[in-house]
Amino acid sequence: MLRILLRVLASSQTQRNVKAAAVHRSLCSAASRPALLGSGLAVNTMEPELYRPPPEVRGMTCLDKEAFTQTITVPALRVPAGVLNKVVKSLKKSSIQRPGVPRVVQDEEGSSDFRLVLLDPHKVSSPSSFSEAEAEALRAFGVAQELQHYDLQLTYHNLKSEEVLEAVLPQGQDVTSSFSRVGHIAHMNLRDHQLPYKNLIGQVIMDKNPGITCVVNKTNVINSTYRNFKMEVLAGEENMVAKVKENGVTYEFDFSRVYWNPRLSTEHQRVVQLIKRDDTVFDVFAGVGPFAIPAARLGANVLANDLNPESYRWLQHNCKLGKVEKKVRTFNLDGRAFIQGPVKQELPALLKEKNAVHIVMNLPALALEFLDAFRGLLHQEPSCEENLPTVHCYGFSKKGDPETDVVKLASRSLGFPLENRCSVHFVRNVAPNRDMMCVRFTLPKEVLFSSDHEQTEPSEEPAPKRQKCEEATDSM
Repeated sequence: MLRILLRVLASSQTQRNVKAAAVHRSLCSAASRPALLGSGLAVNTMEPELYRPPPEVRGMTCLDKEAFTQTITVPALRVPAGVLNKVVKSLKKSSIQRPGVPRVVQDEEGSSDFRLVLLDPHKVSSPSSFSEAEAEALRAFGVAQELQHYDLQLTYHNLKSEEVLEAVLPQGQDVTSSFSRVGHIAHMNLRDHQLPYKNLIGQVIMDKNPGITCVVNKTNVINSTYRNFKMEVLAGEENMVAKVKENGVTYEFDFSRVYWNPRLSTEHQRVVQLIKRDDTVFDVFAGVGPFAIPAARLGANVLANDLNPESYRWLQHNCKLGKVEKKVRTFNLDGRAFIQGPVKQELPALLKEKNAVHIVMNLPALALEFLDAFRGLLHQEPSCEENLPTVHCYGFSKKGDPETDVVKLASRSLGFPLENRCSVHFVRNVAPNRDMMCVRFTLPKEVLFSSDHEQTEPSEEPAPKRQKCEEATDSM
């Protein structure tokens, strides 16, 4: 009886060895031969594009998640349950890592004493693929370096967004899975060739990014007046009221009615860090408050303005949300009217104080053209010039030397040369050959107290409206 039992055990071990050797040959062969693309087979071999979805999904415009299901073969190690955790930790770099795919599965032979650790087929094709440290760990834990094979079912949920979109969109065309996140909203800028697939793209982005419940696509350029743009919902709910947190400050706003760019977070922080307690900040194009509110939280006195009635409304709301409504006076004026109104009224007294004055002009499409509003703004020159305002003015440039270009534009608008009198900071590249820059300079007394300035017409913003100023205390 004992002799029969020993023969059965030996036969079982031999079958496992043959099976492992066959898998080893299959892995080596698959790694050395070219990939069989578009074969339509239900079970893929170990090719470089192993995780590529079935070719039948190409051209799909309505998302069919079941069509992405396929079975692939991956290598695995049979590991005793007693050392499983240690082995998994040692093979962290070699084990399979796919969304929703477990690294450890039940032993196919049904033994409760063993588990299968699934390996990355792109990294492991034979026992020699293990690093020296991994091989040493396997020997120490008594794990045989015999590769098993495991038939793994891959579904839509195991694929990354770029893999899904690359498989669906026409070959040879740009595939985008990038977007700007604004709270629960993913904002995309799709190109013309992607528009037939826009709803599928939106659904994929929402599925693959937890917390995204709405995907929108911009349908026109930013409006120069109110700095917002038309958009269409590609997937999810149509709730455009977003809640975001930037540099520790919470903001709420209707993304479809105001301007917000999450890529400017670092720039907002950079400028705010230049402001000290009891300084005064004039924010000419304040939006919903990303400069004004952090400055007020630092103890600065802020006068914040925006022409867009929706931005003005949400600016007041965010001042209350940030508990700085007593530190911020809000205005709903054209930028030029704000400079020639509240700024002109407040500056004479501020120039006599020791605390700094900052004027922030973040409307890069037009702000440089508004600098001429400072020409001859005041008439009585102070006895000293130590407290002249510091201007932070943003602009776009398409020139090869953007720094020189924006300084030239600023100088022309001011009617005063700023060369060697200012600093220029590169903010970001917004498009090919188009950079966003920030020019910082002390407002020259020759400009501020000029007597031969010319009154100019408003630059593209609507004509100044009746001044509307109030502290942000009213409820929304």
